[in-house]
Amino acid sequence: MPSTEAESPVINPVSVDEDHIHVVAAIIWQLGKPQSSQRKFLIAQRQKGKHLADYWEFPGGKLELGESPWQALQRELEEEIGIMPTKASPYLQVYHRYPQRNILLDTWLVEEYRGEIVSGEGQQLRWIELSQVDRYRLPPADLPIIEAIKNSEKAGSRCLP
Repeated sequence: MPSTEAESPVINPVSVDEDHIHVVAAIIWQLGKPQSSQRKFLIAQRQKGKHLADYWEFPGGKLELGESPWQALQRELEEEIGIMPTKASPYLQVYHRYPQRNILLDTWLVEEYRGEIVSGEGQQLRWIELSQVDRYRLPPADLPIIEAIKNSEKAGSRCLP
C-alpha cells in the first residue's frame, strides 16, 4: 500500500506548487432526512490500481485541461455517481503533498442535483453519519474537510431538505 505520509495539509492555500493535481470533491448530504447530527453524507471507495486504492473519499475527480472547478464537478459527478449538480457552493480547499504527488482538493457543498445516485464506475458508495467516519480510511487530504464539517454549527444545514 502506498504511503500517505506527507507534510500537514494546508487549508485554503494562498499559493500552491506548479506541479499539483487539481481535484474537485462533493459533499452530498442524504435527501429527505431531518436537520440533525444523524444526517448522512456520501463517500465512495477508491478503486484498485488508483492512488490510495481502497480508501474512502468524497466523490469527485481531476480537472481536465481548460475546465473550471464547477465544470469538473458536474462532469465528474455525472460520470462517477450519475447525478448532475445544479446548485453548489465552494466549501474548503486543501493542499496536500503526498510522497507521489501534490493535490489541491477543491470541495463543494452540493445543494441541489438532478438524477439518482448510483455507482457509475463500479465503486462502492456509502451513506455515513459523522459519528461513523472513523470506521473508514480516508485520504489525509480529506481529513480537514471532515474536521470542518464536525466543527461547523451548521453541519449539514446547507443541504437539500
